[in-house]
Amino acid sequence: MPETMASAVIPADPGTVWRVIRDFDSLASWVPAISASELEGGARADQVGAVRKLTLGDGGIVREQLVALDDRTHTLTYAILESPFPVQDYRATSRVYPVTSTGESFVAWSVVFDCDPAEAERLSEFFATDVFASGLEGLVAHLSSGS
Repeated sequence: MPETMASAVIPADPGTVWRVIRDFDSLASWVPAISASELEGGARADQVGAVRKLTLGDGGIVREQLVALDDRTHTLTYAILESPFPVQDYRATSRVYPVTSTGESFVAWSVVFDCDPAEAERLSEFFATDVFASGLEGLVAHLSSGS
């Protein structure tokens, strides 16, 4: 199963960063590739089991389910239920760590998934760069704008 990740130092304290990331319905406000997010069935944004429907900039739809949320370790894990991407058993985790020397945050966003072996390298690069790294850049911009 391929695994990939992206990480960044975010110039904000871990509590501030975690409040944004733990909101399972907030991706459209800080991930550039996502144009809309909607929680299904009246679920809460911090409810394990909640399903979000994401609309991508190109109109594609991704449905994801929150499978774990831990406020103690600042960790959120979700699974893809439906998507235009040729993956199965997709589980991604975001975790916020304190950078104790500066008061900033270190965020790691990783995924493990299954796919056709011929697609593994391309999909790993896509998720690491176009989704996670781009999303973390968007998180920095979102937090610096005071949103």
